[in-house]
Amino acid sequence: MTSPPFSMHRTHGTGVPSSALASVVMLVLCLVTAPGAGARTIEDAKLALAEGRFEEAVRIAETLDTSEGQALAARSLAIHAYYILEEEDDTREPLLLRAIELARKAIELDPGNADAHVMLAATLGRHAQVISSLEASNKGYAEKIEEAAETALGIDPDLVAAHLTLGRLHSELIGVMGSFLARTLYGAREEEALAHLERAFELAPDAKEVALEYALGLLMLDDDEYRTRAHELVVLAIEIPTVDAYRAIVHGEAVKLLESFEGGGG
Repeated sequence: MTSPPFSMHRTHGTGVPSSALASVVMLVLCLVTAPGAGARTIEDAKLALAEGRFEEAVRIAETLDTSEGQALAARSLAIHAYYILEEEDDTREPLLLRAIELARKAIELDPGNADAHVMLAATLGRHAQVISSLEASNKGYAEKIEEAAETALGIDPDLVAAHLTLGRLHSELIGVMGSFLARTLYGAREEEALAHLERAFELAPDAKEVALEYALGLLMLDDDEYRTRAHELVVLAIEIPTVDAYRAIVHGEAVKLLESFEGGGG
């Protein structure tokens, strides 16, 4: 006849009654779930992002179930998928699609969160860069990116990322399609691109990513006309201190672009 499975004084090969073990387990559980002991916060997610632990940042931020958390998870996942994974990695595109959904969830949780809208624009843009131009066009990505960024600016007119997104969108369309088709099909205009890029730079002159994206936008508009200014911006981007893991990535991109300048490329 076997002993009852939950006998109050059953031992587990340690000589310690099960009741005592249960007390220890309950104490550990209380400590783990106590506020500040094991709970993960948005600050934990931000720290993981800053230190380059992008996948961990996604895991932490996603569990918070807040608009800010979902937006941060979307950003972390997009950085990981776009910059860290190899181009031939089969998981890259699905992860970017997941980042888009995280951004959309952030908007659902708080439609007034401007960062959530601009993160939707950013994740759509990253996905557009890993699929074909035809597929991106068929999905209406240019219109969706513009709508998300414009919505963000409607909430916060001085949101740097939104100005940068719109400036790069206009410049990319013009650079790829030419000014006539870009204006006819998408309403993209050089003056709009320049206005948004310059405004982003005015708002954040000490941001590495702003200086680099401004330079890239100018080169897409007219490599010859804006080459000198673009070169100055790339040098500035390199000189601006690197404060976190993402800016380290930006720094590397800026160094490569400067090398292409010095090598005679564009």
